[in-house]
Amino acid sequence: MFVTTAGRTDEHMTAQAKLIALELKTEFIPRKKRSVSKIQELVKDDCLVVGKERLELFPLGESEPFFFHPNSAMFRIKRLMKLERDPLIDAAQLRKGKSFLDCSLGLGSDSVVASFVVSDEGAVTGIEARKELSYLVKAGLRTWDSGNELINRAMKNIEVIEGYSLDILKELPDSSVDCVYFDPMFDESILESDGIRSLTKFAVYEGLSHEMVAHAKRISRERVVLKDHFRSRRFEEFGFSVIVRKSAKFHFGVIEKE
Repeated sequence: MFVTTAGRTDEHMTAQAKLIALELKTEFIPRKKRSVSKIQELVKDDCLVVGKERLELFPLGESEPFFFHPNSAMFRIKRLMKLERDPLIDAAQLRKGKSFLDCSLGLGSDSVVASFVVSDEGAVTGIEARKELSYLVKAGLRTWDSGNELINRAMKNIEVIEGYSLDILKELPDSSVDCVYFDPMFDESILESDGIRSLTKFAVYEGLSHEMVAHAKRISRERVVLKDHFRSRRFEEFGFSVIVRKSAKFHFGVIEKE
């Protein structure tokens, strides 16, 4: 991947782009009035574009960028504000002061909802394997303005860790987090939005293993939660009790700690 600026740039934006390239240990390429696709024809790589309002990731060969957006978190939190239910919060049994480890952060929408519920008294951590996606989501969580201070604070309270879930899980102490959460990429893709579709181009397909689940059970104080397609065999394979949601494309599975 290389870093460049938006089409209309200035000294501040150029300096910021150079700094980001340095942080990501990659190359900065001046825009020089060229299109992203024109630069990609020469460099043959993905591109991170630094603009005034946001960062955008352009996969090689794609015309549409990926950028951070809280996605479904916005309307889910608004439902919670109306005292309606959220299936993830119910499955994880989250409340103020709890801790939540998201082993497949992606765009972070589930973590944003969890962070809103556990509030400042709790803790939410998200793990993302891909360096550029981790950087983009971390920056987005800090800077996105939802128009609601409580939601903004929920986003800023999320800690983003770059790395593979299994590697991180191995290093965490026993009973160190209330709920460990997995949302692996579905075997049967659920393409709910343009944001999800573009995310698949950058996702790292780490999958789920017995070793990961064993460490999750060791780390969790209360439960391990899996979100997956309703046809998925992973619930049975890894010993999750399924919470069936009629007419929903995905279910939640729970392993309760004894």
